[in-house]
Amino acid sequence: MDNVFIERLWRSVKYEEVYTREYGSVKALISARHRYFEFYNFERRHQALGEKTPAEMYYGGHQLALAA
Repeated sequence: MDNVFIERLWRSVKYEEVYTREYGSVKALISARHRYFEFYNFERRHQALGEKTPAEMYYGGHQLALAA
């Protein structure tokens, strides 16, 4: 069951970031992946989480201070 969540995460990474862009180097890909995870955790609303971000679910009301 734990693997389902990880597989869904990597599917989102691939289809929303990796497959939609070209990268000039591995360093550029790693940098883009880091930005995507920031977006995924702190900005992207998730239907399964009641339209909250993962950070809102994990940190409660404290995510804005931690993201800054």
